[in-house]
Amino acid sequence: MPTAIVTSATGITGSAVVQHLLKDSSYTTIYTLSRSQPGIQDARVKHACLDLQASAEEMAKTLSGISADFIYFCAYLANPDEDEAAQINVKQLKRLILTCGFKHYGVHLGLPKQPLLETNPRLEGNIGNTSWPANFYYTQKRILETASAQGNWEWICTLPNDVIGYAKHNFTNEATALALYCTVSKTLPGSRLIYPGNHIIYLVQNCWTSADLHARFCLWAATAPGAGNNIFNVTNGDVYSFRELWPRLAERFGCQILENTFHPTTVQEFRSQSTIIELKTKNPVVVHAESMGLADTDISTRQPVLDLPIDPQKWARRDDVREAWRKLQVKYDLDQDFWDKATWEFLTFVLGREWGCVASMNKARGLGWTGYGDTWESFERTFEMLEREGVIPPMAQPKKDL
Repeated sequence: MPTAIVTSATGITGSAVVQHLLKDSSYTTIYTLSRSQPGIQDARVKHACLDLQASAEEMAKTLSGISADFIYFCAYLANPDEDEAAQINVKQLKRLILTCGFKHYGVHLGLPKQPLLETNPRLEGNIGNTSWPANFYYTQKRILETASAQGNWEWICTLPNDVIGYAKHNFTNEATALALYCTVSKTLPGSRLIYPGNHIIYLVQNCWTSADLHARFCLWAATAPGAGNNIFNVTNGDVYSFRELWPRLAERFGCQILENTFHPTTVQEFRSQSTIIELKTKNPVVVHAESMGLADTDISTRQPVLDLPIDPQKWARRDDVREAWRKLQVKYDLDQDFWDKATWEFLTFVLGREWGCVASMNKARGLGWTGYGDTWESFERTFEMLEREGVIPPMAQPKKDL
């Protein structure tokens, strides 16, 4: 009868993993670890307050007596401690599943080679005539490789992208920021849903990962034959562009889509809210430029930028926007924390970049993974949850004057 440990069990990915573990009656005990709230209540769930930035000695004391067959490491921690990894390494451990993300491919630095493949070289040291910045995902993976070899257990690293889901008191969420942007846009004059980003990212294809699907993948990977000691892309399996998603968002939230979103007059209207941010490295695709026959093109010389006609961070500070939110918050008794702590800076990156992120799922498919999720349906389910939890107003109600 297996047991499990889930770190960051109150986060979007961690809570989804716990919910799916509870659906499997074979799991006798599920240890949930997080810094504060206990999260899901169930007889099989045992919670321990654990701060992964505490000292190794403090964590060892908290984890005393806790052991499991499988560990699902869903925490976002930039500086994991090797001593801490050793303390949770117990004899009966079979596999540890570490959740990372597409930063593994350098998508936060610029245009990567597409589709993203797990065999792509790491961007570290000096490669492609570029000195690449440190990447904590690589550090985590090296720790896993060393510890697993010593402890005779296996590791798995999952790479989801722009995870779609909801968890109480978790504010790092693209879907939440989009929902807040759409909700307030509906109440502003004309109910115009103006696309904040540039026309390139509006047109290119991207992929997303449902938190629910990622959780199902983690449970599959924990026992799948041949999956151990591997990195896996984990996406919904479809591709969307914002040119498809934006009209759906407008319809869903009762807004008006602009017919001339990128016309100079539209851009000029919001000139004071625009942002252009030059990133510090070359596009990661430069590593592959010669092998693709593109060494003499601007793909290897052009500096990546974030280009936004409307920067969401500036938009959220506008007086009319803040007043519109204040009226909504009072009228519907909405959770103010989600506005105050919304990750507008992440939305600035998602909508400001000039490159898509599409990953291949062939590696997991080859080992028997058959999971699939529709990205728009994933967004829709999250929006419905945000309504039920009082983060945004119920959209089923007709628009009323505030």
